[in-house]
Amino acid sequence: PKIKTVNRHFEIFKLTITNPLKYRYFLFRKLPSAFFAGLRIQYLAEDKAVIIVSHKWFNQNPFQSMYFAVQSMAAEMSTGMLAFGQIYQRNPSVSMLVVGMEATFHKKAVGKVVFTCLNGLAIASAVETAISTGSGQTIRCYSVGTNEYNEMVAEFWFIWSFKPKTVV
Repeated sequence: PKIKTVNRHFEIFKLTITNPLKYRYFLFRKLPSAFFAGLRIQYLAEDKAVIIVSHKWFNQNPFQSMYFAVQSMAAEMSTGMLAFGQIYQRNPSVSMLVVGMEATFHKKAVGKVVFTCLNGLAIASAVETAISTGSGQTIRCYSVGTNEYNEMVAEFWFIWSFKPKTVV
């Protein structure tokens, strides 16, 4: 069944951010570290986001695996793209901010690592509640990173805060 989109502008956001040139431009201007680390969107829908990053010389640590901060960026982006899509072109506009993070690392990250977040509908609900009540909302989002053998490399939990902006 078709998922009901809470933000009617989500599809516009998705078309814009998944356009290869617009995505690279967005990263270069707004998230240059993610641009240089090589983060890519593999899949984006209202309920799910998948971000890929490959281990390479630029994003490695001294132990020839992916630097933990690069993994954190990719995991955060898997949650953040869902959040950004839900606040995109909202009226009133809504601010979003990471207010907490937790991580567990299970294996060395080498090769291609895929970070997946399935919390899109819960994020949409938190944004809707923030708008309807006029008060800030927080949500804890989960992202799991797996390697090319579908083995868990890392788990991340991000706490996002959403607040409707007041017009002064």
